[in-house]
This record gives sequence, C-alpha cells and structure tokens, in this order.
Amino acid sequence: MTKGEASGSEVQNVEYSDEIEGLSEEHRQYLLQRHGTLDLEPVPDMTDNDPYNWPKHKKVINLALVAFHAMVATFIAAAIQSAFQDIALDLDVSIQRASYLTSLVITVLGGAPLFWRPLSQRYGRRPIFMLSLVCSAVGNIGCAVCHSYATMALCRAITAFFISPAAAIGSGVVMETFFKKERARYMGIWTIMVTLGVPLAPFIFGFVALRVGYRWIYWTLAIVNGAQLVLYFFLGPETRYVRGSGEATAASTWKSQYFGFRRIDPTPLSTRDFLSPLALAALPCVAVPAVAYAMIFLWGSIVVTIETGQLFPEKFGLNAQQVGLQNISIIVGSLVGEQIGGFLSDWWMWRRHRKSVEAHPHEPEFRLWLSYSGHLLTICGIVVYLVQLDTAGSVWNVTPLIGAGIAAAGNQIVTTVMTTYAVDCHREDAAGVGVFINFVRQMWGFIGPFWFPEMIMNVGLRQTAGVATAMIVAVAMIPTALLQWKGRSWR
Repeated sequence: MTKGEASGSEVQNVEYSDEIEGLSEEHRQYLLQRHGTLDLEPVPDMTDNDPYNWPKHKKVINLALVAFHAMVATFIAAAIQSAFQDIALDLDVSIQRASYLTSLVITVLGGAPLFWRPLSQRYGRRPIFMLSLVCSAVGNIGCAVCHSYATMALCRAITAFFISPAAAIGSGVVMETFFKKERARYMGIWTIMVTLGVPLAPFIFGFVALRVGYRWIYWTLAIVNGAQLVLYFFLGPETRYVRGSGEATAASTWKSQYFGFRRIDPTPLSTRDFLSPLALAALPCVAVPAVAYAMIFLWGSIVVTIETGQLFPEKFGLNAQQVGLQNISIIVGSLVGEQIGGFLSDWWMWRRHRKSVEAHPHEPEFRLWLSYSGHLLTICGIVVYLVQLDTAGSVWNVTPLIGAGIAAAGNQIVTTVMTTYAVDCHREDAAGVGVFINFVRQMWGFIGPFWFPEMIMNVGLRQTAGVATAMIVAVAMIPTALLQWKGRSWR
C-alpha cells in the first residue's frame, strides 16, 4: 500500500510500496514525467498505451461517452413514462399494462450485462459498445413503426438487451483509466448519468409526446444512438488493457486504437465466465452494498418516477408535458447528491489518508460513513413525497416534489459511495462488480412496479411511507453498519 501523498516536489519525502521500490529507474522517470508523482495506485506500465498513462483529456472524453451511453440505457427505460396514457389509448391496453413496457426494459437491463461482460473482457469494451448502439437503434426503429402491444414489447426487449453494456461495465472503464485517489469522483460521473437517465427521459419526452406524438420518442432515441456511434468511432479508444503486457497487446498508433479490432485476452470463454458475476453474492463487501443500494434506488428513484407518471395524471389531471416537468426536482436532487457522493467522498478519503498514514489510511470502510446521510435523506424524501401527495387531494402543489428531490439526493449519495466501495474492495474484477450491482438493482426495480400500485391502493400513501422507512432501515442502514464494523475481516 502506498504511504503518503506527493506531488512532483515532494517525491523524495514519501515512502512507497514495494511495487514502486521494485521499478527500474527508467520506469520511475517515465512515471514522474507523465504524472509528476510516484504516489500512484495502481502503478502503470511504462507505455503510453496503458490507459492510466493517457492524457487527462483523453480519459475524460472517453468517460463522457461511456457515461452518456450508460445514461441512454436508463433513459430508454424511462422514455415513455410521460406517455403511458397515449400508449394505452393507441394500443388499446390499460395504463398499468402500458407501464409494463418500462418494467420489461428494467429487467432486461439487469440480466443482459451477464452476457456482455465476458465478451468485453476478451474482445474489448469498444466493439461491444459500438455493436450495442447499432442494434439498439434498430430496436428503437422497430418500436416506432410497430402497431401492436406484443411487437412493441419485443422491440423494447431487443433495445434493452443491446443498450445495456455501459450501464453495468462502466465501472470497469473507470477502474481501467483512473487512479484510486480520484476514482470516486469519476465513478460518480458514471453513476450520476445512470441515475439521471430515469428522470431526464420523461422530462424531455413529455414535450415530444404532447407535440408530435409518442412514436417520435422512439425515432429520437434511434437518432441519438446513431450520433453516439459516430462519436465512439472517432473519440472512444479501447480501455481494456492487460497489465504487464507492454506493447504486446496494446495499440501503438492512432489507426490501430480507433480502427483495429482484435482479441485482447486469449483466455477461452466458458459458461462460468457468463455467470461469474453472480458468484459475487458470496462476498459480503459486494453483496451488502449491492442490496443496500438497490433498496435505496427502489424508493429514492423507481417509486417517485413510476408513481409520478401514474398518479399525477389521475390525481391532478396533468398532460404528458406537465408530468415530465415534475422530474425537474429529481434531476436537481440527483446533481446535489453527487457533490457529496463523488467530490466529497474523494476529499473524505484523502483527508483520512493525510491524517494518519499508519492507521490503515486506505481502508475502504471509512468511505461508508458518508452513506448514512444518503440513507436518511432518502427516508426523509420519500416520507415527504408520499405524505404530501396524500395531503394534496386533487389540487397540485409543489411539496411532494420537494420530497422527491430530497430522496433523489439521498439515492445519488448511496449510489456513488456504495459502488466505489465495492470496486475498491475488488478492483481486480471491477466490471464484474458493476454487473452484479446492476443486476441486483434492476431486479428490485423490475419487481417494484408490480406491487407499488396495489400497496398504495390497499394501505394508502401515508402507510406506504412507513413501509418505505422500515425497509430502508432493515435492508440498507443496518447491513451498512454491520459492513462497516466487520468489512475489514470479511475482505
């Protein structure tokens, strides 16, 4: 473990890990010239082809493409939430059945990355992302031109299957390009985009559905996929790199980085590779964060977005555009929450590192202190949302949306903190960790819309707030406290 924090002029005062001490002088000088410090974890190879050695702007542009791709996955899932009524009328189904077109995408987004992860490990992230966009565009076009519920459901499933990779293996891209001391900040960019896709889609497409019809939602998504494909082709280099391989497996020219497709890892594929992320359920330092985060995501994101799309038109008589506008509070709350989950999280760990280099400065469990603020904000927000929605009667007011924003902030804090913690504990399989966390989150999200309406109808909005509080405390807060206590020995 590296000790100390150095910048170029402080290098001589820092005690380094055995890994740094064992480097050749040439390798050390290369790293100093590239990064201005030897306080690097992990230690990059001595080659410009190692993504850790890329210029910062190249890393950030690539991350922006991957994060936007991840957002488009959840964006597609939530795209039709403001148009449930329009779809129900057009396809002659109930609003509840129309909402299942969203639930279907949620569940496919959870399972499909199990297929994509091992392929991206062997052949690289770039070809998988590009194939994802081509086939997703085809699926969206199919949704735009079909005229039956069954066909639309099939096309939605196809779209979800192919758009899913970045929403899960994006954690691997972050791990492959950014050092540990900056990882939460950039992991936060990826997670905030995944989160923002849920409220941003109905906010934008409420206008589309009202003015030009809901089918243009699908046409717009297909156009976005096409634009992404072009950007990836010219600006999205491969980040999969086999450490220690030097020039042997790395692209050495611009042409080979952006136009060459090859097998990066020669290890044969097996059935176990496709199912191995599920085995992470046996590791408490991955399973507990995944379950705790999934519960927070369920109440802090899925409930408020799904129920806003279903309850607000019925309760307040809002049209598709007006329903979409309700999501502004969730967008703002998510952005505020990310400041704590991302930037503050890195500062929190850096402060611990500076304060005591001897007292296990890099223990990931120290990061979990920040998650409690997310748990409490989610509880506060969902209670305000449900209670104020019940109090409002048939007259719209802004107070439920304040609760939705508070819950969204809590959700985003937990998202970034828990994901970064799990990746820090098992960074050797960061992509697998992302796939597992995504799987657990999406399964919770899929099941939720089937029982939310029944629960609200049978017990009422106020009592539902009590159920939410109890579930968050039991499944998120208490397990997190246990993880913080025992996490070091479990690791």
